[in-house]
Amino acid sequence: MSDRVEAVKKLFTSKSSRVETNKGESYYQDLFEKCEARLNEMRALAPANKLDFSDLLEENGIDRREFMKWASATTAMLMLPPMFTPLVADAAVMMNRAPVIWLELQDCAGNSEALLRADGPKIDEIVLDIISLEFHETLQAAAGHQAEKQLDEAMEHFKGKYLLFVEGAIPMGMDGQYGTIGIKAETFHDHLVRCAENAAAVIAVGSCATFGGIPAAAPNPTGAVGVMDVIKNKPLINIPACPANPANMVGVILHYVLTGQVPELDSLLRPKFAFGYRIHDNCERRAHFDAGEYVEEWGDKGAQNNFCLYKMGCKGPMTFNNCSIVRYNEAVNWPIGVGRGCIGCSEPDFWDKYAYERPMADAKIKAPTGGVEKSVDEFGLGMLTAAGIGIAIHAAASAVAGKREEGESHE
Repeated sequence: MSDRVEAVKKLFTSKSSRVETNKGESYYQDLFEKCEARLNEMRALAPANKLDFSDLLEENGIDRREFMKWASATTAMLMLPPMFTPLVADAAVMMNRAPVIWLELQDCAGNSEALLRADGPKIDEIVLDIISLEFHETLQAAAGHQAEKQLDEAMEHFKGKYLLFVEGAIPMGMDGQYGTIGIKAETFHDHLVRCAENAAAVIAVGSCATFGGIPAAAPNPTGAVGVMDVIKNKPLINIPACPANPANMVGVILHYVLTGQVPELDSLLRPKFAFGYRIHDNCERRAHFDAGEYVEEWGDKGAQNNFCLYKMGCKGPMTFNNCSIVRYNEAVNWPIGVGRGCIGCSEPDFWDKYAYERPMADAKIKAPTGGVEKSVDEFGLGMLTAAGIGIAIHAAASAVAGKREEGESHE
């Protein structure tokens, strides 16, 4: 029991896990002024493409009021106060000032497909349309020598300014010979290192690029690794999941345009605005978990009444992601919404650790909170205890912080 308490205490109090949604008035005022200065700098730059965001909105029948509603929701997603909404709207209009180069390595191209989505147009899709996508090996028409020339010119023209999006793992086995590209058979490893050298920041998109994903699953015959195992000297952001949610891609680029910096990250380099909470914390079936109401068998009464899927293998209690809030396919639905448990695809080694249809209680694998190997009922009790301890710790920490601030204000 003491081990569990310590594990939970560490989870809720470690600096990398802390999500501060209110950092104080002076912090946000200072950030607001910095963002205004940043946007003025961006406004002075020539757009990297000729697309006009306002024209695209008008062509798709989206009025200013609807756009500002989207900007307000996006501001909240980025964990910023409402005063930032006009700045987020301005940043969206200037997304074509941030050139993007997109690499496709060892994966299934599912993240590119998520980026494209064909059921729009919605505002975030239009935002993605306006991005200055200077190079994308899968989507572009150029091939062979023309493609290599296009990549070289983009890296030279936008030297030090482009965002390098990377989709797919990097095979390291046989000196990288499992994955080569171009007429010179450059290995994926060397290709990535060369393209990252002059990037402003590197964004690993999807489970394969972040933690190796399915290519790195046992026995990992190609020696696949994630981008952060290769690139060490650049600002790096991980946006895991299979596929990564386009809303989080938009959020990261918007944050960069708005602030010129990468967002606050957790210990796995994931932006906290998207991965600061567990799926379980905001799951629509959470009330059934708390009430001990589970689906016991596919198609049973519990399934028909949307009971908790933990006993059917849902890994929501161990998975940090905002997909229970932003969802997929224009926020229409998500796996748990259609009756399929979470497989923990935004966590490292998810395919080996989480992607099976049985609860952690039967898996003999310790979850981040520990102590779930006995039974689901004990685990449920443990989670409730964990939540209680976490709330108590948070309340105590807030009280201490409040007293500290109060004391400082009197000095």
